Amino acid sequence: MRLIEYTNQLKQELVKLKDIFEQTDPPEDRKDKVYFEMVREKTLPVYVLLEKWEALALEVIKASKISVHPNQIVSTRENMELLLMHSYYVDVRRRRYMELHQSVLYVLDQLIRALD
Repeated sequence: MRLIEYTNQLKQELVKLKDIFEQTDPPEDRKDKVYFEMVREKTLPVYVLLEKWEALALEVIKASKISVHPNQIVSTRENMELLLMHSYYVDVRRRRYMELHQSVLYVLDQLIRALD
């Protein structure tokens, strides 16, 4: 099923983002255009994947009444978008980052279990 595929891809991206968060020094100048363009280029495919994932997940939830609430899907997308930015622009404490990370991972795992 395509939704499981998208969800697994997001889980892989989540691991990559955590690695980036732990290894990245934020840019000296927050307005560094070159850095911004690099971040945009690297994150755009994830934003596209998130958009597809959210639409498909909401559709599947509506059609099959699985145990994941639509609000969880919307929140997970928002949290993943926050992680995308916080991974490159380290402007949040590690604890908050890990809370967002765990929250996203929890919903992704919950969705996979519900679909199996």
